Amino acid sequence: MADISPFTPAVAGSIDLAAVHAVAPQRVVRGPGALQAALPQLRALTRHPVLLGRSPAVAPHRQALAQQLQLPGSRQLLLHHDCCDRDLLRLEATVRQLQADGVIALGGGKVLDAGKLLAHRCGLPCIAIPGSAATCAGWTALANVYSEAGAFIYDVALDRCPELLVFDHRLIATAPARTMASGIADAMAKWYEASLSSGRSRDGLVRQAVEQARLLRDQLLLEYEDALGHPGGAAWGRVVESCGLTAGLIGGLGGARCRTAAAHAVHNGLTQLAPCRHWLHGEKVAVGILVQLRLEEVVAGQPLAAVARDQLLQVYGKLGLPTSLAELGLGKLDTAQLEAVCRFTCREGSDLHHLPFAVTPTQLEEALRFCTQPRPIPQSVQPRG
Repeated sequence: MADISPFTPAVAGSIDLAAVHAVAPQRVVRGPGALQAALPQLRALTRHPVLLGRSPAVAPHRQALAQQLQLPGSRQLLLHHDCCDRDLLRLEATVRQLQADGVIALGGGKVLDAGKLLAHRCGLPCIAIPGSAATCAGWTALANVYSEAGAFIYDVALDRCPELLVFDHRLIATAPARTMASGIADAMAKWYEASLSSGRSRDGLVRQAVEQARLLRDQLLLEYEDALGHPGGAAWGRVVESCGLTAGLIGGLGGARCRTAAAHAVHNGLTQLAPCRHWLHGEKVAVGILVQLRLEEVVAGQPLAAVARDQLLQVYGKLGLPTSLAELGLGKLDTAQLEAVCRFTCREGSDLHHLPFAVTPTQLEEALRFCTQPRPIPQSVQPRG
């Protein structure tokens, strides 16, 4: 049974209503059959929407939704690339030509980001329908923009989350298990990054977001094996919602400081290299966490970071996540490639600088080299924090 849960926070004192809209979607419909249950809310938001997608894997679901909404073929728009400026300019012109009054994005994280950004630019409501649990992009007021080749360029902070988020368990269940593993890594990164960037914040909401990130990490560590072994079961439902919903809420409450630090900065740097672009977002973030922990150990002098790294190697092995740059196709990085990654990762404004200690390109290069080759997976380790 789908759960229809409106998010209507009380606004008091000096809280900015516009900021509240960037915390969470106005309405979330979740559970098995959520898409069918959400149709009345969807129709109330938009009568003449465009339906955005890209992947052939979810094309049957887009077609089924188009038929339910009686959308003509001209209102189904396809991305040619990841969320990139050229695609967005082309799609914006089409949306205005069609006089659409809403944007429905159904697919993976980059499709959802493109849908949010397109709706933002056109001043239209956005309906986000994730096709997997690989990211929390369906929740957040944030969009990442890439080049046509798939290299990360910049991110955009939006003024609001999607007006409607439809998280249908039946749709999520059709995605490969690899996408859930990727989402688990991306969600766990919330703790490893926010505990460093915001762990000492005096802001109450930020501190609560950091604590929630720790609880999220713990829940995923406790339940990921049950979820993998029993797709569609109770643990599976909790895990996919943790990845697709809770992780987004943490970013909404804590702001940018609770979203990203070195792990995502390394991801952004790795996307500059063609050999690893076909890997999922969370898979590159997974390796980015290992690089961040190496920086904690060596640069910040935190020996427990090595223990945390050993724990994650064990978890990654069971999830089938990459544990090294070699597994991302970057086992023999030459000097020029390393410099390109380090230069982009250490650039001004990079999320790397959310760390509570400075990192030089030389130190980052050492950490990248350390994580180049696969390492033995330890038998048993205890979680950090």
